[in-house]
Amino acid sequence: MRERILVPFDGSPLSQRALERAITKHPDDQITVLYVIDPMLAVYEAEAKGLPSASTWHDRMKERADEICADAAEQATDHDCEITTTTEVGRPARTILEYADEHDIEHIIMGSHGREGVSRLVLGSVAESVMRQAPMPVTIVR
Repeated sequence: MRERILVPFDGSPLSQRALERAITKHPDDQITVLYVIDPMLAVYEAEAKGLPSASTWHDRMKERADEICADAAEQATDHDCEITTTTEVGRPARTILEYADEHDIEHIIMGSHGREGVSRLVLGSVAESVMRQAPMPVTIVR
């Protein structure tokens, strides 16, 4: 029976490594790549660039999500592996956990972090939150 695997994916090198692990170690399983659009980024952008920039934020983020999901699909195709891609809007850790619960995910494989430096410390670690709260196995790729 095929295992349902979720790979949270933001296009960062560590998320690419996590996807590579999933498609090479679990090529016959059902792999879903999830990109999460974080609405908090719109607030940061509005503060930094002004309200006009924030008004087009969702459309730009949706385009970026489509590009990142296409990159993930291409990476899977390069390994002759079929994946499903999806995009959700919400706080990343919470959205990953909710998606996993709603779709009966059996295993999460993710990079240790997508952000670096101070932003990672200030915003917290999505991987750590998922690892601590997920009821299913979580593989963290470094």
